[in-house]
Amino acid sequence: MSETAPAQASEHAPAVRLRGIGKRFPGVIANHDVDIDVEQGTIHAVVGENGAGKSTLMKILYGVQAPDSGTIEIDGRAVSLGSPADAIDHGIGMVFQHFMLADNFTVLENVVLGAEKLHGIGAAARAEIMRLSDAYGLDIEPDRLVEDLGVGARQRVEILKVLYRGARVIILDEPTAVLVPQEVDELFANLRELKAEGLAVIFISHKLDEVLSVADTITVVRRGTTVATVSPDEVDSRQLAELMVGSELPTPSTESSTVTDTVTLSVRGLRLPGESRLLLDDVGFDIHRGEVLGIAGVEGNGQAELVEAIMGMRSGATGKVELAGRDLTRASTRERREAGIGYVPEDRHRHGLLLDSPLWENRVLGHQSREPVVRRGLVDRRAAREDTQRIIEQYDVRTPGTDVLARALSGGNQQKLIVGREMSGDPILLIAAHPTRGVDVGAQAGIWDHIRDARRAGLAVLLISADLDELIGLSDRIEVILRGRLVGSFDPSQVTPEQLGSAMTGAGGAA
Repeated sequence: MSETAPAQASEHAPAVRLRGIGKRFPGVIANHDVDIDVEQGTIHAVVGENGAGKSTLMKILYGVQAPDSGTIEIDGRAVSLGSPADAIDHGIGMVFQHFMLADNFTVLENVVLGAEKLHGIGAAARAEIMRLSDAYGLDIEPDRLVEDLGVGARQRVEILKVLYRGARVIILDEPTAVLVPQEVDELFANLRELKAEGLAVIFISHKLDEVLSVADTITVVRRGTTVATVSPDEVDSRQLAELMVGSELPTPSTESSTVTDTVTLSVRGLRLPGESRLLLDDVGFDIHRGEVLGIAGVEGNGQAELVEAIMGMRSGATGKVELAGRDLTRASTRERREAGIGYVPEDRHRHGLLLDSPLWENRVLGHQSREPVVRRGLVDRRAAREDTQRIIEQYDVRTPGTDVLARALSGGNQQKLIVGREMSGDPILLIAAHPTRGVDVGAQAGIWDHIRDARRAGLAVLLISADLDELIGLSDRIEVILRGRLVGSFDPSQVTPEQLGSAMTGAGGAA
């Protein structure tokens, strides 16, 4: 399927043409025979389940990895991309899911950092930033500190960074993962401005309804190869999900209530001081046996601190934490876990995994005092491998075996391993921070099913998620957190994502 590159760029050539792209790793074929055409002035979505090869493909296009086979053309010219610098030189920019901004720098300083030779660091740089901001409707103030910006504004700064470096093709990796509905609308308006100016946007997402609403073309990648390229008006979300994973698109509905009168977790008067304000301010709630309590909030409003305070990971926190009537206020993190708390952390790389250790060792992580992986105080390697294999099969972790390093798994498969580990050992409380972030619809459905099953068996769940549909679908009750305080309680059967989004930004009140 390969084609000969023209001698010179053509105005009618695709912005990006990938032909026969292949990439192998030891024991894994990440990509094989991938073909994609991204036209100029379009938004092109790439979707697929975890481990389908999307991330590897984008790393190849951004010069992070070299393909083993195939060709890359930019504007009709065959190119070799040996590094991100090469990609940038050819007009390709990438905005990663986890922003790479210095909070204590201004917007201008973040944008020009590493690109000082383009327009200097003074008036000329500021003028170019304002020109780009105005041209693409980004609404950027160059002299604001990044730490004072909301999540949506930070994302616009990341987009501005790649535009400043001359990008004509912009890759966006899960760009809506941490945005409220209003911010998603603003982002899509920005993307349409980019498209209108002739730029090409490659949009990686697991949120199929969003893909269908913003994309001009959708390419489906399954098990390392492209299986379909469709127009949004040809498919709906369920058909798109079936192309991706061979099954219908699931919903997070919890159906009937399983909430009991027995309190599993009780939090009272939780406070956590910060440098300039309280990070948590008089937070209190109960979670009952068989109940899922959802916490909604714009990232940075205290969700992470709340979880870490309950887990005993934050020094300086005051207040009271009880689990099944036992006072854990002064207990260590290990004691809290041994008392029956399962923990799916927000940052799986920092708090959930040892990336350079095999999967069976990661199965033991945080469970060093519990059977079946530990006997008489010592790790039982055979038992740990056997139980890791059970998790792999039960939670559909795509891996060649239990001795594979955690780093070798895709993000979604890493997440499934963590969820499987934390659901093992019969916890009475599960603290789940963004449990399905970055996972495909099939894996998402599996995690929802496991949470629903455990809830029916009496598990109490504290669910933090930026996916408002997930919060509404899984929760029995939703609390909104804003600037470290719980400011509203909502009935999931009555509230809409838009109403939650308004409350999260301070524009709406409690139901």
